[in-house]
Amino acid sequence: MLNFLYYPVSAAMWFWHQAFALVLGPSSGFAWALSVVFLVLTLRAIMIKPFLSQVRSGRRMRALAPQLAEIRKRHANDKQKMLAETQKLQKEHGVSTLGGCLPLLIQMPVFLALLHVLRYFNRPGLTFEQNAAIGNYVFGPDEVRSFLEARLFGAPLSSWVSMPQSLLDSFGSHVERWEVVVVAVPLMLLAAVATHITARNSQRQQLAAQTAPPEPGTQAAQMAGFMKLTPWIFPLGVILGGLFFTFPIAILLYWLTNNGWTMVQQHLVHKAMDREEAAQAEQKAAVAAVTAPKPGVRPPAVTRKPGAKPVAGSGSPAETAAVGGSGPAAAGPGVSGSAASGSAAAAVGRAASGGGGAARAAARRGGSASARRPAGTSGKAAAGRKKSGARKGGRR
Repeated sequence: MLNFLYYPVSAAMWFWHQAFALVLGPSSGFAWALSVVFLVLTLRAIMIKPFLSQVRSGRRMRALAPQLAEIRKRHANDKQKMLAETQKLQKEHGVSTLGGCLPLLIQMPVFLALLHVLRYFNRPGLTFEQNAAIGNYVFGPDEVRSFLEARLFGAPLSSWVSMPQSLLDSFGSHVERWEVVVVAVPLMLLAAVATHITARNSQRQQLAAQTAPPEPGTQAAQMAGFMKLTPWIFPLGVILGGLFFTFPIAILLYWLTNNGWTMVQQHLVHKAMDREEAAQAEQKAAVAAVTAPKPGVRPPAVTRKPGAKPVAGSGSPAETAAVGGSGPAAAGPGVSGSAASGSAAAAVGRAASGGGGAARAAARRGGSASARRPAGTSGKAAAGRKKSGARKGGRR
């Protein structure tokens, strides 16, 4: 059913075995062990780009932590709205939650496929000769026989600690259990240490991305408590699997190589990205220092082009009074507000194009015109305006 996984995994292992067999011999245990190691290295080399995307996504999440905390606080009573706003913010900044799970989603099928291929080299219930006469996916009968005869420090690569003695005797020659234990136990201990270190590093990155501790009793708090135990649960799983379950020596090699690669990759990638972020921060600070005005220096005045419409508050006091003023100071006594503002605006417009004398003349003409009696007003109101001296000011 999963042949689409079994054939590619066995093909990659076959290729590396053929390469190392040219130097070490086809039945060499080191040639078969290196084929498993380089199968892992090939897979991890293909996954470098997804791993970089995972790390960058995690760092963007850390930068967005204050905004995410604000969204959770603002929509605390509306979970659907909070989820929608969170997804929108993550999409705008290129954060992918699936990208963080992609490396694990790729590795798990390969791990299960390799476990299946290794176990099918020595099928239970068959003798050595029967197994050696049957191919194993890409491997032909000759490669199967070579694998069964290969020994790594005296132990077959597909043997495990709790393997029945009947199966140990089906590798072509008698194999003592202590020979398997001597090889398997150091490998599982090294794999457990590497797993603990990688889990600790991953946990440190996740804690750094958190904005605030989760509330007690919530699902997030339970998940955070489980994550604190993962650096100890995963290594314990490796040890228990190696001692009591069907974890062949080749799988322990796979686990050790995979976690060793992850440990080194985490150190190098995070260190390089720390330097990159520091360089970007220094560059932004340098740009800000160049563009910012020096202390004690006034910003340059904004010059107005000839013929441009004046802006209130940007010209001379006379222009400012003419454009934005009101009441006696702007229009003179006895002049209505609408007439004063219209005549003053006209005077300023002509002053911008014709000079100060023309502006004063226009202002006088506008003042005299505005003092005339409007149509429909009473004689008393008109007399009141005449007594105010508006016409005298206009005749000057």
